[in-house]
Formats: sequence, C-alpha cells, structure tokens
Amino acid sequence: MEVIRQDILLGELSPGQKLVVADLKTRYNVGASPIREALVQLSWKKYVKFAPQKGCWVAPISVDELEDLFETNLILSRVLLERAIINGDEAWELNILTTYHKLSKINPAASDVDFTEWEDRHSEFHLALLAGSQSPVMLELYREVYEQIERYRHVWVSRNRHYEERYHDNGEHDAMMKAVLGRDTQRALDLLNNHFKRAVEIIKAYI
Repeated sequence: MEVIRQDILLGELSPGQKLVVADLKTRYNVGASPIREALVQLSWKKYVKFAPQKGCWVAPISVDELEDLFETNLILSRVLLERAIINGDEAWELNILTTYHKLSKINPAASDVDFTEWEDRHSEFHLALLAGSQSPVMLELYREVYEQIERYRHVWVSRNRHYEERYHDNGEHDAMMKAVLGRDTQRALDLLNNHFKRAVEIIKAYI
C-alpha cells in the first residue's frame, strides 16, 4: 500500500487516473490480491475512489475540497491548540523545541531542498504543538485530515518548478513556537489562522 500511496503523493499516479489491477501488478511486480487489498485500504484514506461496476481511480482534487479540508483542519487545530496550551507539560514543551529545531534545519526555499523530508518535519512540528491537548480521539481525526491535505501539498510541490516561486517560511513557525511556549493563546491562534490561510492560497494557485 505504501508504494502506491507514495506514487499518488508524488504525482506518478495522477489525480483522476484509472487504476487497473493488471497494470499495477506489472508496475509493482506483485500479485492481484495484495494490489486489491492496498486499493481498498487507500480508499478508506481517501486516496482512491471506487465506482460500482466501473473500477477504481486515483481520487480527484479540487479547490472546494482543499478549502473544506483546511477549514476542518483549522477547526480541529484551534481546539487542540487551546487545550495543549492549558494542559501541556515540560515534555510537550521539549518536543516542540526539538521538532522546531529539526524543521528549521531545512530551508524550503533552497533550490535543492528535499520537500519530502521538509514535509515530514513540518508535519511533526504541527503535531507536536497539539500533542499536549490530551485529546487522543480529536488528535486522530486531525491526523486523518492532515493526511488528506498532504496530497494537495505534493501537487503543489510537483508543479512548483521555479526557484523564485518556492515556499518561504517568513518566520511563521518560529513565531508560533514562541507564542505557544509563552502560553499566549490568542497570538498563537491568530498565527495559526494566518498560516493556514496563506497555505491555502499558495496551493490553490497550482490546482
């Protein structure tokens, strides 16, 4: 499943592309049963779509879905962040510092940046901010929505070819880290809102 998921994320399998089991068997050199099982699991995670009697396709993308996903993610993030600022302990603070340090080591505007590694560290940082919320069910919902957003980030990465157009951090993550560790809830929420709004506008330009 992971190999197919990565090919969807990287655009090797394009949004809307029909997925034929016989073709995938040849592509990945595995049997039909593992392919079918992987496609079912990927459909649960919204990476592929099944149509009765017609087949299976890579899930399409749209601006409407992008905006809906980000709005859902923002609602969850705001609630979780407020709870984390109230409930977070020293271990939570240390994890934020650690994940921010790792994220800051990669410059997403560099011409040779590894966006996959940057995205992994970006995801870890945002999750670290929320992890002190002590709300495991809501955190799991957050992860599921974030994973769907990841498809859109990779579309942006695959189509963003020019160095001068690359994503710049603009100090946003540093500011969020300081506001959260300073327990400044309102500033942290304002920064989160602006960060999400900017991300949506950047990605929309490439859909």
